[in-house]
Amino acid sequence: MLEIPEEELLRKGKMTKSPFDMTLEEEKQWQVEKQEEAKTYLFSIGQPLVYEKNGVMIAEYADGRIEPVR
Repeated sequence: MLEIPEEELLRKGKMTKSPFDMTLEEEKQWQVEKQEEAKTYLFSIGQPLVYEKNGVMIAEYADGRIEPVR
């Protein structure tokens, strides 16, 4: 089986710095930015952001509505 080093797997995309070279603070900021990008993308295609909060699945919509998923 061919193994690809993790560093090569992470080279595609918009990242300007490898996660292997990030400080803890930089990595936290990167994670926040990725979450915001995902939310923006989902809203742009008319889909809600779905996540778990306090053991309940929640759907958050672009108009600000937050509803439990049934």
